[in-house]
Amino acid sequence: MFKIGMFTSGYQRNPLEDIFCDAKRFGYDYIELWGGRPHAYAPDLAAGEIDEVLRLRDKYGVPITGYCPEHNGYPYNFMIGSERQREDAVRYLKLCLDQAKALGSDYMLISPAHAGYEATYAEIHDRLYRTCEELAKHAENVGVHIVVEPLTPEESNAFKSANDLIDLFEHVDSDYLLGMLDIVPPFLQQEQIMSYFSKLGDKLYHLHIIDSNGTDASHVMPGEGVLPMPELLQEIRDSGYNRTATIELVLGYINEPRLYAKRAINNVRAMLAE
Repeated sequence: MFKIGMFTSGYQRNPLEDIFCDAKRFGYDYIELWGGRPHAYAPDLAAGEIDEVLRLRDKYGVPITGYCPEHNGYPYNFMIGSERQREDAVRYLKLCLDQAKALGSDYMLISPAHAGYEATYAEIHDRLYRTCEELAKHAENVGVHIVVEPLTPEESNAFKSANDLIDLFEHVDSDYLLGMLDIVPPFLQQEQIMSYFSKLGDKLYHLHIIDSNGTDASHVMPGEGVLPMPELLQEIRDSGYNRTATIELVLGYINEPRLYAKRAINNVRAMLAE
């Protein structure tokens, strides 16, 4: 059975301790720590604020298995802008890898965001391959896996499918560069979700579990959207996948993150038990 993780961006208006306390209370296996202010922005961690994060991790005994730095355009997006801006984003993500290591994380998540409306496929691919090659070399040095997340067409014109992951792995060969599946992008694009498992095999390293409204990139409480969630979760379970699966509640539930975090894991557990 796969491990179930809590994504923490919905807690950004709450004290940091609430994250660890609730993950422990509700029975999450791990935390996927959102790398934004006020809690875990990499430059703040490097300046000494990591000590409080580690104290709470150890106090509650909940591991930080994943680190998800904020980098889809505010202010970093390695897929758009000048070469100087790309290099700045790479420096930032290398620092994020260093902090992921210090947090004890197994993986760090990156997502190639929108490359701009004027970018050609040749420009997109050149920029993507160069960036991922640089980051993969640094990941190998620090010992933290990078998982690359395809996005919806609403979020990216550069990286949206399992085939995009296959293409990336054909151009950047690294055991530390791996793929992940957020189940919303393939569902919106009529791409068969379970094809990620058959196409990627062992290169599929991580999941984001969330429901969909069927029309846009909104992330809906598991079991409360239009996805056939019980059947999908059972297919994933029966496939033998036994790695990590984070329930990715984001800003739609920011007003009451602890209530929705509890409902989310209860919903997922109930569907897996059916």
